Amino acid sequence: MHVTWLAVRRYGTAAAVGVISDGIRRTARYAGVPQKYHVTVSRAWVELVACHDEPGEDDFDAFLARYPDLLDKRLLTRFYRSATLASVAARNGWVEPDLRPIPAH
Repeated sequence: MHVTWLAVRRYGTAAAVGVISDGIRRTARYAGVPQKYHVTVSRAWVELVACHDEPGEDDFDAFLARYPDLLDKRLLTRFYRSATLASVAARNGWVEPDLRPIPAH
């Protein structure tokens, strides 16, 4: 989460999606489990961090204290059906939320 927050702040949301996704993909490959990489999950988490980011806030702990839901591993289920996240389409490409949109940033 901290690395994602730093990437969003440094590069902006669109570029952070690429930076974070590449890092997760490489880590999964290095660990011998490239199939664990999930395009939709990776991007959705970056977008959720980005939509809560506030200019001028440089304290990550304060950020988490203000938005503790970001630590909830089930947070994505507020935006996606489980079946959607389990789909091949979501694993291999971006799928828009099917329960409610991720808030704009």
